Amino acid sequence: MASNQNLSLEQKTVMRLSMQQLRFTKLLEYTAPELEEAIDRELEENPALEIDEDQPIEQEESPQYRFYQGRNQSGEEQNYDFSPPDTGESLLDSLLRQLSERTMPDLTRTTARYIIGNIDSNGYLRRPIDGIINDMAFGPGINVDKATALEALDIVRDFEPYGVGAGDLRECLRLQLLHLPKNEATEDALNIIDNQFEAFSMKHSHKLTSSLKLSPQRVKVAVDLIRSLNPKPGAAFSSSMDTSNVIVPDLNVNVEDGEISISTNNRIPELTIDRTFSEAVAELNANAQKKAKKGNEFIFNRYNDARDFIRILKQRQETLINVMTAIVTIQKEYFLTQNIYRLKPMMIKDISAMTGYDLSVVSRATTNKHVNTPWGIFPLRFFFSDSIGGEKGGEKDRETGETESEVLTNRKIEAEIKKIVEEEDKKHPLSDEKIKDAMLKKGYDVSRRTIAKYRDRTGIPVARLRRDM
Repeated sequence: MASNQNLSLEQKTVMRLSMQQLRFTKLLEYTAPELEEAIDRELEENPALEIDEDQPIEQEESPQYRFYQGRNQSGEEQNYDFSPPDTGESLLDSLLRQLSERTMPDLTRTTARYIIGNIDSNGYLRRPIDGIINDMAFGPGINVDKATALEALDIVRDFEPYGVGAGDLRECLRLQLLHLPKNEATEDALNIIDNQFEAFSMKHSHKLTSSLKLSPQRVKVAVDLIRSLNPKPGAAFSSSMDTSNVIVPDLNVNVEDGEISISTNNRIPELTIDRTFSEAVAELNANAQKKAKKGNEFIFNRYNDARDFIRILKQRQETLINVMTAIVTIQKEYFLTQNIYRLKPMMIKDISAMTGYDLSVVSRATTNKHVNTPWGIFPLRFFFSDSIGGEKGGEKDRETGETESEVLTNRKIEAEIKKIVEEEDKKHPLSDEKIKDAMLKKGYDVSRRTIAKYRDRTGIPVARLRRDM
């Protein structure tokens, strides 16, 4: 049996990212809070890295825009605090305090504590009572019968704020109504919650009137009462979990006297290499014999890691500034006028062409990043938009009164839809087809599907859910 052996050569072009490129990519993806945490970790793990308290932060200027790395216009550090106010007592603390004030058997108290521990920050108990019973049995080995568990749940649901411990919105509203004084309005409201909650949710006032055999006036009073209730009774309390959802801008844009300034918002300290490591490396480089010793690898590795981290961090900040500068350059009219109609079509490839960065770099630099402007905080992706349906011309500009041909963008569609909905008769809200007709009268020729798409994107509900009952 013959065997054949062949030798072949094949040439391939393969791109591999270096360790420094991978670290840069990771830092670029971080938001402002994540970057600060990464720097703290690096300072803890690398003894060669330290904070330079004396070195001032450099400022770069250009004829068109002023850039301040980590400083505001006055040269002082940005010290924004976007954390929600702390009311001093969390929902958990409040419920446990009220539990301690009640008299009950020890097993009921223990079960109530487990129930409270499963209540989320909005005040809802998403875990079924049977699941809590099983958790107590398989965890600490506490056997609780369902009657005791339900008794503990009723006790928790009697705590303030009323509505806490409910499994869903319907139950939450019902609990709040049960704690209100009994009168005709509360009875009608309970009737709606118990028997016609779906019709209430869909704002079908005529169905409520006919099904419950109530007058339109009584239905209105009951519906207004339900609307006055709190759908998230626990949200008013302070919670450490809530701060994770707070948006901290990565960049600042300020407009003053027609001049636009851009700065990073990170509270990043100036980093430097520890003097002892710098001196040790200089001495080892001067002495070839010492440099070759194995024990000195630690010094070189830490020194190089600190040097690379400082360089990559600076590169990350420069990249954000350059990307934001390109955005401001393209959308300059918007930043000067704050008029959403001035937003131009802009895509990632446009920023890439202007900055020279790869598309993936621009994408990472704009994903989950926010900019703080004098008129609000916006995600960087807000300024990106596609052109839709060519150009629109013949109408006078809303700010200058001049007639010009302007490119139709999705941001302009969203703004027009929002404006039309705000001005509609809430008793007879406009359908998507009628919004389309109203847009056509303004010179925007878009399809009904486009209207539905951008109405949904801006968080505007369908017509029947916008109707006043």
